[in-house]
Amino acid sequence: MDIHDAKAKRVVILGTGGTIAGTAADPGDNVGYQAAQLGVAQLVAAVPALAAVALECEQVAQLDSKDMDFATWKLLAQRVAAQLAREDVAGLVITHGTDTLEETAYFLQRVLAPKKPVVLTAAMRPATALQTDGPQNLLDAVAVAQDAQATGVLLVFAGVIHAAEQVRKAHSYRVDAFVSSDGARLGLVEEGLLRWVAGLGPARPGLGLEILAQAVEDWPRVEILFNHVAADGRLVRALLAQAGGDRPAGLVVAGTGNGSLSQKLEAALREAQAQGVRVLRSTRCDAGPVTASGEALPSAGALSPVKARVELILQLLSEARA
Repeated sequence: MDIHDAKAKRVVILGTGGTIAGTAADPGDNVGYQAAQLGVAQLVAAVPALAAVALECEQVAQLDSKDMDFATWKLLAQRVAAQLAREDVAGLVITHGTDTLEETAYFLQRVLAPKKPVVLTAAMRPATALQTDGPQNLLDAVAVAQDAQATGVLLVFAGVIHAAEQVRKAHSYRVDAFVSSDGARLGLVEEGLLRWVAGLGPARPGLGLEILAQAVEDWPRVEILFNHVAADGRLVRALLAQAGGDRPAGLVVAGTGNGSLSQKLEAALREAQAQGVRVLRSTRCDAGPVTASGEALPSAGALSPVKARVELILQLLSEARA
């Protein structure tokens, strides 16, 4: 749909900071900038085409996404749910930093599984750059948030629409930094027009805001480990030796290939499992699922290690309320 034909569809833009809101003293500096310097209303004002759209802005947080935390996640989920409950709101856009965007997207999808679109977007270059990418990404995100076919938590970046479950940041500096595993992109935004190339699979039910009721400082600790040459399990045992609340409740292991583990690392993880620590097995590969097997440690499926960690935290929170 053309963004200029959508004046009646209200979009709420929630700001959380990130590079898209960053500034640098030198317009030619795309590295030495300060993230999260501009408010979300300033970002909107810098895109003249958005003046034709019914918009509201809300600043939920103002941080560099490398510093994203559970408290901000909880607040963001609450604000997203509150805005989606409004009948006059067609969808939401969330401006975010790129570093942990994929984790936030998956968290929101698993907790809320929204029927209306919740579109995250970001930038690889600060707002003061000579060729900043933020304004176009924001304009495209608003177009997707108004589209009748859009649903669930999505990422719109560099003209591509991704689903929350499989999107990953795959490049450290290019403006097309995000990819979807196995090429599973959903669509494209071309000069304000959406072209859907794939459909979303059936969404799992959201776990619900009530699982976030526990104080964030008491959320379960889940750590990520990697399999690699000479992985011997000492890190696992060091974590198990920690006392009280410092001991992790869960471990995600990024295995090699199809989630394979060295014998010593697997033995240590099975010790952890026997002591009540939950274990999920992911892969350090960029794409492809970990095949489940009755004899192997539990599989995280097609989730990346960081998303498997989010999933395990949410599972533990849900079980704690059961």
